[in-house]
Amino acid sequence: MRSRTSARAQITDVAARARVSPATVSRVMNGHASVAADLVERVLSAADELGYRASPVARSLVLGRTQTIAVMVPDMANPSFQEVLRGITRAAAADGYRVLVADSQEDVTQEPGLAREARRHCDALVLCAPRMSDAELAALVPALAPVVLTHRGPTPGVPTSSADYRGGIAALLDHLAGLGHRRLVYLAGPPSSASHRRRLEGIAAHVADHPGLSVDVLPCGVGFEEGYAAGEAVRRSGATAALAFNDLVAMGLLSALHEAGVAVPEEVSVTGFDDIPFARWTTPPLTTAAVPHGDLGQEAWRRLRALLDGEEPPPDVLVHPEVQVRASTGPARAEGAA
Repeated sequence: MRSRTSARAQITDVAARARVSPATVSRVMNGHASVAADLVERVLSAADELGYRASPVARSLVLGRTQTIAVMVPDMANPSFQEVLRGITRAAAADGYRVLVADSQEDVTQEPGLAREARRHCDALVLCAPRMSDAELAALVPALAPVVLTHRGPTPGVPTSSADYRGGIAALLDHLAGLGHRRLVYLAGPPSSASHRRRLEGIAAHVADHPGLSVDVLPCGVGFEEGYAAGEAVRRSGATAALAFNDLVAMGLLSALHEAGVAVPEEVSVTGFDDIPFARWTTPPLTTAAVPHGDLGQEAWRRLRALLDGEEPPPDVLVHPEVQVRASTGPARAEGAA
């Protein structure tokens, strides 16, 4: 009898002990339901006695799967995408899957090729591509199946897990209007960004429903540096409040206003979007629309796992951001005061 401390047991050893073929052992270890219950018991008992553990590589070859998925994000330095990845990784690990990460580093031209390459090495893909155009996305996704999208609106034939960016920006506008702000600016995200376009829709609808309210759109971007660079334009605008595309942009703007001696929120109120972990620690703490990015990641995995199992995925997820009111917003300054 081979002891647990001897050389590693092979599938042929288990087959001999259980008096079955190696193929039967393989089917049992890989969970095939076609094997009779008494044979399953014999094989598992023999495997336990011999200390046999199936090779992950061999199992992948038998199943035609790697037990690995890929996640493509536009920028791993952005805490929002880090939280999405954390949610996916934890949920996938609980189901025995590993996660590989592809980072396009905010280069939207590289995203289609990077997504295809990542998919070739894995069983499936979570595509977090909020900057990709709708036309490019529609041309790309058929080659990536099974695939789930995050940070996108409903997409025909592809499960999605996203946030209501239109509703989130409208909620921030309601908050600022309630404080008496009538002249505002929006520091815009990338023109190709789907979530940016949803924000613009929300702004346009809100302005149409609130006579006397104006929101000027200022070109900006997605990072701290772009928000900082927009500081002078915000000061020149005469606006009493600025809505930033995301929290990183808002933090850059706060820094620029502080250096220029502009008091926040006494002279200019500032809001972000996302509620990344640093948002509550800015000076002053940042008012923002909170998006549960970890939940988005977990929901993306639920839909991808269903596709991997040949099941109908749950309906698309659309979470509604909640405004977190902090000290970066306050009553609008008196007209003409600066």
